[in-house]
Amino acid sequence: MRAVLIVNPTATSTTAAGRDLLAHALKSRLELTVEHTTHRGHGVELAQKAVADGIDLVVVHGGDGTVSGVVNGLLGRPGPTAPTGQLPAIAVVPGGSANVLARSLGISRDPVAATNQLIQLIDDYRRSQKWRRISLIDCGDRWAVINAGMGVDAEVVAGVEAQRNKGVKVTPLRYWRVAIPITIGYSRRAPSLTLELPGRDPVEGVNFAWVSNTTPWTYSNSRPMVTNPGCSFETGLGVFAVTEMKTIPTLRLLSQLLSKRPNPQAKQLVRDDDAACLRISSPGVPVASQFDGEYLGLRESMTFRAVRDVLAVAAPPHQKPF
Repeated sequence: MRAVLIVNPTATSTTAAGRDLLAHALKSRLELTVEHTTHRGHGVELAQKAVADGIDLVVVHGGDGTVSGVVNGLLGRPGPTAPTGQLPAIAVVPGGSANVLARSLGISRDPVAATNQLIQLIDDYRRSQKWRRISLIDCGDRWAVINAGMGVDAEVVAGVEAQRNKGVKVTPLRYWRVAIPITIGYSRRAPSLTLELPGRDPVEGVNFAWVSNTTPWTYSNSRPMVTNPGCSFETGLGVFAVTEMKTIPTLRLLSQLLSKRPNPQAKQLVRDDDAACLRISSPGVPVASQFDGEYLGLRESMTFRAVRDVLAVAAPPHQKPF
């Protein structure tokens, strides 16, 4: 089996020793080429080359942003139909800070343990000739692997990116230090978004809307933040939108997201754990937007569509986390 290992050497938790161990272990099972990303968008380019070269498996050692870029390079721009043809499967060995994708797929947070998992998954594939397949979010001009959104989350993403660009290491504590003042400021604005879901009347006066491809939405260290507990890579999209951001109701809702048995419910909450598609719009008032933790800039509208079974992944079978 021909494979390429794409490493982001600047990812939060990657080390030279860990990268060498991973490459050595994989070479015992695969015909392996190792590539290191050197600039923004390089993961996309390396994935496109892997498709052109007929590679069987792309292993990504990095964070969620690196994985998202590789996936978009493999699949190309979304279209009216799912991608066709023989595409490489993707495997993830965590190397970032949150590693939402890997953890949601049942991959260990520890890179050494994740490497051992991957070796076993490769051996299992040789026997069955089947990889697990997961859904993705068609965002119109790109694919989201984990989540997307319009509003406060995107402004937080922009704030975190600004910290990274200054050379600041973004830890969970640093993330909250960025997120809290942005959220307070955002709550003082008049809501401008309209949410459209199939079979429902449009919901106007929405403050922000989040779209999930899995659960949890993210992690704060080991604590999952769960917006849509019924959402998974095997379902439609999770939708989480609020129509009010008063302090006490918002704090109550946040406590539900961080609880041990999350099932968020509130008068100001619009939630769907299995939506086929949706549209979020803010005519004349562009709103901050993001996908997979990458800031997209200001947009007046975005449409999202669940595309089932579009990506082959080296991962354990699906298990409900809650």
